[in-house]
Amino acid sequence: MSEATPAASFAASIIVPTYNEEGNVAELISRVSTALAGVHAELIIVDDSNDETPVIARALGETAAIDVTVIHRDVAEGGLGGAVVAGIRAARSNVCVVMDGDLQHPPEKIPQLLARFAQGDADVVVASRYTGGGTANGLSDQVRVAVSRLSTMVTKAMFPVRLRECSDPMTGFFLVDKTAVDWESLKPRGFKILLEMLARQPLRVAEIPFDFQARHAGESKASFTQGIRFLTQLTQLRFGRMSVFALIGALGAVANVLIMAVLTGWSVPYVLAAIVASVVTIIGNFLLIELFVFRDMKAAAGPMWMRFAKSFTFNAVEAVVRIAALYVVVETWHVSSVLATAVLLAIAFIVRYVFHSLVVYKPRRDGDVATGL
Repeated sequence: MSEATPAASFAASIIVPTYNEEGNVAELISRVSTALAGVHAELIIVDDSNDETPVIARALGETAAIDVTVIHRDVAEGGLGGAVVAGIRAARSNVCVVMDGDLQHPPEKIPQLLARFAQGDADVVVASRYTGGGTANGLSDQVRVAVSRLSTMVTKAMFPVRLRECSDPMTGFFLVDKTAVDWESLKPRGFKILLEMLARQPLRVAEIPFDFQARHAGESKASFTQGIRFLTQLTQLRFGRMSVFALIGALGAVANVLIMAVLTGWSVPYVLAAIVASVVTIIGNFLLIELFVFRDMKAAAGPMWMRFAKSFTFNAVEAVVRIAALYVVVETWHVSSVLATAVLLAIAFIVRYVFHSLVVYKPRRDGDVATGL
C-alpha cells in the first residue's frame, strides 16, 4: 500500500464506499487487482464500518497488486454519498470509477468504463442495468426489481432534460472525470450520488451495459429508511428544502386527524384529544425535520434540547394564534371556515419554515459556542 505516489500519477482511481463488508473486501481487492492488471491504478476504500472491514482491507493492501488506500471515517458525514465525495477528493487521478463493495458491481467491467471514457466525448460513463442487454438480476426478488424500475421512471420524469441521456441514474457504478464536476455545489446527504451530480449540473453522459450481480457475501443494506431518504433526496433536488418541510407538515396534519379520530372514538373529550394530537404531531414533525430537512444545519445550531424548545414553543403559540385568527375571520367577516383554514395554514407554513430556518437552526456565533449559550 503506497503512501508516496505523487498526485495525478495514476491512470484511474477506483472509489469504493464500504459499510460492514468484511466478508467481501478480500474478494473485492483481488478482483479489482485482476481486472486492472497492466493499468496503473489505485483503489480507495472509504469505510464507515463498525466491523473488521478496514482492518482486513489495510492488511490485504500491504501485499495487493494494486495500490490500496483505506480511509476510515469515524463520523459518516453525508452517508454513502459523502463517502464517495471523500474518496474522489482523495483520488490521485482525475479519472474516478465509483462502485459498491459488495461485488454486485462486477470489477471486470472497469476496463470497459475506462475504454468508453477514452473516446473523449463524455464526462460521466454510467454502467447501466437498463441499456444494451444490461440486467438487474442481482436484486433479491421481483418486488425489488419493480421498485427499482419504478424509482428510475419517477426520477427520469422529474428531471427529463438532465437525465435524458441516462437510462440508469440510480446506479452506483460509474466513471466520472472529477475535473468536470463542481464538488462544492453538491450536497451528498443521500446514497444516490450519481443522481445528485447529474441533477445539479449539466454533464456529458455515455453508457455501457452491465449485469447487476447477487451479493458475494453479507446482507443487503436496502431498507425502508433508505427508501425514505431517497424520496427526501429526490424531493430536495427537484423542489428544494421547503418542499420536504411541506411534505412533513402534510404528514403531520394527517396524523393529527387520525389521532383525533382514534381518541374521540374512545370517548376522550375532543378538546383533550386535540391537545394530545397536537403535542404528538409537533414532536413527530420536529424529529422528522431534524432527520430529513435541516440535518446539515443542526450541528451548528446548538444542542437538540434547545432546538426542540424553540420549535415546540413556536408551534404551540402558532396553533393558538391561528385558531384565534380563524375564529375572528369566520365570525367577523363570515368567511367560509374551510377557506379561512386553508389560507391560514398556508400562511402558517411559510412562517414556520422561515422561523425554523432563521431561528431554530440558526448557526451559533463562536462566542455562543465557547460560552455554551
